[in-house]
Amino acid sequence: MSDKQANVLQVSCAQMHWARPVERNLEMTGKFIKEAAAQGSRVVVFPEASITGYYFPYVIKITRNEVIAALDEVRQMVAGSGLWAIVGSIREWKGKFLNLAHVIDPKGSISYEYAKVQLAGKNEREHCRPGNKVAFFQIDGIDCTMSICRDGRHPELFRIPAMMGARIFFQPSCSSENVEAVVWKRVSGRAQQAAGPKAFIHHLVANTVGQSPDGKETSSGESFIRDCTGLPLAQAGYYEETLITAVLDLDKANGYYAKQSALYPEFLREHWQKMMEAVRERANRDPEEDQDYMS
Repeated sequence: MSDKQANVLQVSCAQMHWARPVERNLEMTGKFIKEAAAQGSRVVVFPEASITGYYFPYVIKITRNEVIAALDEVRQMVAGSGLWAIVGSIREWKGKFLNLAHVIDPKGSISYEYAKVQLAGKNEREHCRPGNKVAFFQIDGIDCTMSICRDGRHPELFRIPAMMGARIFFQPSCSSENVEAVVWKRVSGRAQQAAGPKAFIHHLVANTVGQSPDGKETSSGESFIRDCTGLPLAQAGYYEETLITAVLDLDKANGYYAKQSALYPEFLREHWQKMMEAVRERANRDPEEDQDYMS
């Protein structure tokens, strides 16, 4: 056996109910943070809008200050846990809402934030405004990218970061829809499709489960951690709130497929390069301070 230390990262995904009040969401968040830390993970990813939930009749009544206070509670949970955590919230901003993902470092500080770009469903399109950047950030010096749920159907949002060196694609999700649509999503594989075969980077999906209070909607579950080949390392079921964990081989995830696209056909090289430069320039902008929103 080689004496060389393996370049690996242990990660966990939490699968949670999407239509519960903040207090219950905080309780489950604390539970899964403790579980992930006890299992020895370095990163734990939570679903889309994990703090506020995604049930809009409830979400739009939560004040901005209440969301910030709840996020602060989560930051305190993360601090000292030895974990990075990616959590989500839907938060009021300038008369609309942003669907946000927050990257929290092991000290409890927010190191990165991203706003969902491709809005999904009538309620989200009515109440939210889209983000205006492609995610590119680091966890423990590892280049990463991130999209939120529907964003994942737009492969440029993870393939361009893969061209830039991203090795891990995080995708907090909430695949809630009417019951019939969710069943068809499962049958057709539409909910979340593996990014590995399109970019050759690792892919984590933290999805939701459960029904809405009126019983008209449900969510597809099946959170997963997939190798850069697209093969599953861990996967959750349709219905349970749970935590899944796997070890990622970072050397393996080299972004080969995306990087080849950046090279060939040759006439597109300069255009890919300009897009990578644009992504890098915007990557660290605060979603709430990006004045392009107002254009």
